[in-house]
Amino acid sequence: MRDVPARCSHVAIADNAQALAEATPAMIGRDAGRVPGAALPTMPRHPRSGAQRDGHDVAHARPSMRERIDRRIFDTITARSLLYNACWEDPAVDRQALDLGADDRLLVIASAGCNALDYALGGAGTVHAVDANPRQIALLELKLAGIAALEHEDFFALFGHGFHPRAQAVYRDVLRERLSPFARGFWDERWRWFADPDGSFYFHGFSGWVARGAGRWFRMQPRLHEALRALFDAGSIERQRDIYDRDVAPRLWNRPVNWMLSRRMTMNLLGVPQPQRRLVEGSHDSRAAGFIRESIEYVVRCLPLRDNYFWRVYFTGRYERDCCPEYLTETGFATLRAGAADRVRPSTCTVTDFLRAHEEPLTRFVLLDHMDWMASTGHAAELAEEWEAILARAAPGARILLRSAQPGAAFLDALRIGPQRRPLRELLHFQDDLAARLHVRDRVHTYAGFVIADVPA
Repeated sequence: MRDVPARCSHVAIADNAQALAEATPAMIGRDAGRVPGAALPTMPRHPRSGAQRDGHDVAHARPSMRERIDRRIFDTITARSLLYNACWEDPAVDRQALDLGADDRLLVIASAGCNALDYALGGAGTVHAVDANPRQIALLELKLAGIAALEHEDFFALFGHGFHPRAQAVYRDVLRERLSPFARGFWDERWRWFADPDGSFYFHGFSGWVARGAGRWFRMQPRLHEALRALFDAGSIERQRDIYDRDVAPRLWNRPVNWMLSRRMTMNLLGVPQPQRRLVEGSHDSRAAGFIRESIEYVVRCLPLRDNYFWRVYFTGRYERDCCPEYLTETGFATLRAGAADRVRPSTCTVTDFLRAHEEPLTRFVLLDHMDWMASTGHAAELAEEWEAILARAAPGARILLRSAQPGAAFLDALRIGPQRRPLRELLHFQDDLAARLHVRDRVHTYAGFVIADVPA
């Protein structure tokens, strides 16, 4: 795999995606993560110098046998799957942090592609959407094909409602020919995800399966189900709090739910590997279940739900026209179709491989939370290599965003970079006050840490 950097390319060059698809499970995971969602590592692909082998002072113990078994299970169930059918990072917060302009060249881990499209709508000159999982790039390709070839009604049916009554014809006759070979093969087998009148595209993929299971459980409890519907229609934060405290919380949080949220398999299906789960548990006295409850309660009790399309689609399996990502609105769709979508350039490879192959300086980076995995599983050398690649390719004054299950992404404090092994904290200007002000507005709120860092001008 050492020739990957030379083959890191846009999706029109399909051999790289095919190579990644046929690689071992540990090497084809998406290069990002979240809660819900997770991080798979940027795996070692290049010879390292002696200075790099010691992990740049970020040493971690060798994973235990139990951890290695857990990782094998995680790799097995995620190796050939679409992990994320929607992005779970709030682009409204990101836009405020990024202050995008036409001269900005941005790198974002693609995930489901929603936010890459949002950054193009936000005015970025170029958006490089990079992901090591070719299935995530296949989803972004399908969206770009739909923007180019469909009318808004058909596009919204597919990606807003998650169902189109003529899904097969729309895919076969309009979208298929616009896809790369890998994406075409992937969707040839999965176009039916959009064809179930009683289901939704958003109930497929790993996070979608969990959402579907949760939805069935809610429907088995009619009073809780109705209370949740009333919560999304409340209209004010005060009304949300009243409904939640009186009708939702007493029925939702019980021992079976806490037990289920604490299971490794549940976290695996959400795309959260054991190392990141440990970070989540370490940040809360009540472990994973307590962290999830605290996150949800903050959203419900402190933020308006009327425009919270993240939790709405997870609960209902569909977006509404007045509660959806901007790329699904009529105005956003028209802007993308008029040329903004051409700024989005998908690539199937890791962040490090992309940066090593890319020559033009980048001004903005959105790295999600994939560094959590690398920092906690003995991949410290690869984490340091990625930071070296970021700093080598970052333009003066570039801004970097990342999220973490740890407050402040504490693992950054131990990183040493370059031949002189300088602390990362000395190489960047961290905007902690700005990050704290923006973090409280995050409509997803499933990250303990939000980091904004600037490269010196």
